[in-house]
Amino acid sequence: MITLYTTTSCTSCQKAKAWLEKNQLDYRERNLSHNPLEENEIKSILSMTEEGTDEIISTRSKILQKLNVKIDELSLHELYKVLRTHPTILKRPIIQDEKILQVGYIEEEMRAFIPRRLRTFITIEQSVTG
Repeated sequence: MITLYTTTSCTSCQKAKAWLEKNQLDYRERNLSHNPLEENEIKSILSMTEEGTDEIISTRSKILQKLNVKIDELSLHELYKVLRTHPTILKRPIIQDEKILQVGYIEEEMRAFIPRRLRTFITIEQSVTG
């Protein structure tokens, strides 16, 4: 099952949601503004990154700048606390299933969430109707 981590006013999150619906992919949405990440979810997301916190945390976030913390110097426990308390420092959307993690909405990369057996069929169908 695909999990779509969003926040209320995120336009990229709305685009990702629309793309998943257009492609008839089942997903569950987690609005981080109302329901912050649990520690096990943070661990799962981080375990799937290639660049660690650099991949999921927006260094341009005004909240992060206001907190005046250096993410790389935090212990894991402190990092989990900051992410739970200030979820808007995360880049969004975060889209995750059992094998794939995508941060941000990039339509071309969203195809990875379509099951392999359907990708060819969809590509052929789009070529015929396109």
